Amino acid sequence: MEGYYTLEVAGVTRQLPIMQVSDTLCIASFVILGDCEIVTKSAPLIEERLPQVDYIVTAEAKGIPLVHELCRLRNLPYYIVARKSVKPYMSKPLTDEVVSITTQKKQTLCLDGKDALAVKDALLLKGKRVAIVDDVISTGESLSAIERLVEKAGGEIVAKAAILAEGDAARREDIIFLEELPLFPVEA
Repeated sequence: MEGYYTLEVAGVTRQLPIMQVSDTLCIASFVILGDCEIVTKSAPLIEERLPQVDYIVTAEAKGIPLVHELCRLRNLPYYIVARKSVKPYMSKPLTDEVVSITTQKKQTLCLDGKDALAVKDALLLKGKRVAIVDDVISTGESLSAIERLVEKAGGEIVAKAAILAEGDAARREDIIFLEELPLFPVEA
């Protein structure tokens, strides 16, 4: 399928290219990496709807600029990124597997032990109030994997948020989002 979807969010308009991701499905490609305007205008709208949190967690990589801006607005000194692979420098990482709508294959998400576990004077999630934030929530698979990681680390998930809810995610009542993003069937 060719074409564009016009997205209006946080007072900003973008033309998103429609991209085929499977034999039957196309998505409007929403990429916030490098889009300062979307991030800086969306973050305050999400921030005002989030409860009090100790940490914000996101998946590598597209949620990072949004979480960075949310932490800046909240004066939180640190955020946690669930990486897409175990890195050699990680201490006692926690891992979980996920298949998301955009990767279409099994992927590992992991938290560095310094972010999740009691390791000397390192940061701890245990007993902390955590918001999970991403750019888009679609099938919820990545979100669920991060939830499992935070729960393994003993964190209490108090909010789940994104700029956009794609497809059926827009009907969920357990997530905070600014706008709905439709899915598109592949045209024959």
